[in-house]
Amino acid sequence: MENSITLPFDTFWAWLVRHPNCILRAGTPETVLYDAEDLHWHFGAEDPGTLLVQLIRGKRMLGELLLMAEPIAYVEGTRGDQEEEFVFELIVEDETNRLAAYFFVLAHAYEGEEEDPSSRRVH
Repeated sequence: MENSITLPFDTFWAWLVRHPNCILRAGTPETVLYDAEDLHWHFGAEDPGTLLVQLIRGKRMLGELLLMAEPIAYVEGTRGDQEEEFVFELIVEDETNRLAAYFFVLAHAYEGEEEDPSSRRVH
């Protein structure tokens, strides 16, 4: 990834769910979930417009983000402040405001389309 990339939300989400082991942290302006060696990320949907991102240790859920997908206009990806960190902000905007409503920090940049979209990536 060069300095930045802009993606449609659906494209980003499809790619993200194939890279759960690459997430370093995720959150909103008010909340952050941090990854650790003994935790894993789980994705789901409460309904078609409400997506779930859960951080789990064993069978115990430690934290959860509810993403309202409909208002997300696009995703902006940039290099993070730390080497090997890539920040993806999920942008909600209207005529007067622009807000990074959610974010994901991954250990690598967006890699584009994969040959087998059903495969899960393990890094």
